Formats: sequence, structure tokens, C-alpha cells
Amino acid sequence: MMGHAGMAATAVRYLRSVGAPTSAAAPDPADRAAVPPRPALRAVREDERAPLDPADFRAVLGHFASGVTIITAPAPAPAPAPETAGADGPAGFACQSFASLSLDPPLVTFMVARTSTTWPRIARAGVFCVNILGAGQGALCRAFAVSGADKFAGVTHTPAPVTGSPRLAGVPAWIDCAIQAVHTGGDHLIVVGRVAALGTDTEAAQAGPLLFHRGAFGRFST
Repeated sequence: MMGHAGMAATAVRYLRSVGAPTSAAAPDPADRAAVPPRPALRAVREDERAPLDPADFRAVLGHFASGVTIITAPAPAPAPAPETAGADGPAGFACQSFASLSLDPPLVTFMVARTSTTWPRIARAGVFCVNILGAGQGALCRAFAVSGADKFAGVTHTPAPVTGSPRLAGVPAWIDCAIQAVHTGGDHLIVVGRVAALGTDTEAAQAGPLLFHRGAFGRFST
């Protein structure tokens, strides 16, 4: 096997054969004149970007099937009376853009539109619960996708064990989190949560997950 000295000698011979300098000495000005100038670097202008139709973007990305969640956060303290639950009550929204992020430390992430009226309430709470929906919970998802309504009307829920965020009844799994970081991502925000507690409902999980694909709900079958 060639030692370090032999490898170095071979490299020097190759550099000499192609006319490259083999020491840190400054190159000869005549040699420098023969080197073509570096191209100028500049930012890409908006009119140079490839056109992208938002409808095409949604249609293509819609082929990626995903699970569906509802992100919830507790009501601000002090807790309001039930009849005034609306904007002062717990917060929640349907979220397709959710994923696990890290095992050590345990982190998850979800994306939310900058225009969301629910996100500021979750941000103020500083905590959230991810409710992973199961097959047959499409109506619950639609209820939390509506803006301006009392999304929790008629919805049974209990406080998650650490943050107190609403843990919706009948979901196959839930993840109780504190907000760790928030990053910008175009017209969305990327929220990172540190997992404080989590659990599953074995009976609810038997129905399988609620899936979203090309604008419609579906279910997993074997």
C-alpha cells in the first residue's frame, strides 16, 4: 500500500505535469494573465425565474398522501365561561403539514400559514397538542378547517397532561408539546415543538388513519 510520502510525491508529479503550482509561492504574472476572469456573481431577478402556476403546484404536490391532524392550544388564563368560549376559548386548526423531526431531543414540526388567525393564539399560549385523526374523523377535520366559528362546539376534549392543550376524544394518538422554535418558510411558518408527553388510544387506532390525497379524505387498507 502506498504511504503518505508516496501519495504526496505522486500528487506533486501530477500537478507538475498539468502545469499547476506545487508550492504556496505566488504564481508568475504571465501565468496569471492566461487564466480567464471569474464570472460575475449576481442574484437572480424575478423576471428570470421559471413561471409556476399555483394551481399546478397544488395539483402536483397533492399526489403526496399524508395524515391529518388538529393542532390545539389551551384557552388563555383565566379560563373564560363556557358561553364565551369563541375567540377567548381554546384554539385549534386542521393541519396536514405535520411531521416528526428529531428523536433526541424529541421534536415534531408543523407548518401554518402566515395569514392564519388561529396561529397567534397558539403562539401566545406557547404550547400545543397534535391530535392525529383516524379514519371516520373527516367531519371533525372539516369543522376545524372553518375560520371564524367556535370549532370546539360539541367537541369532547380533556386537557393534555403537561400543557393543558385540548386532547380531542376519539383520536388514535396525541402529542403534547411546547413551542421550541419558529422559522420562516415563504408564506408559511415552520413551528418546531418539543414533545413533553404523548400517547395512543388503542381502540381508536384500530380504525386506521385518516388520509388526505388530491383534495379528498381516504383511509388505509391492506
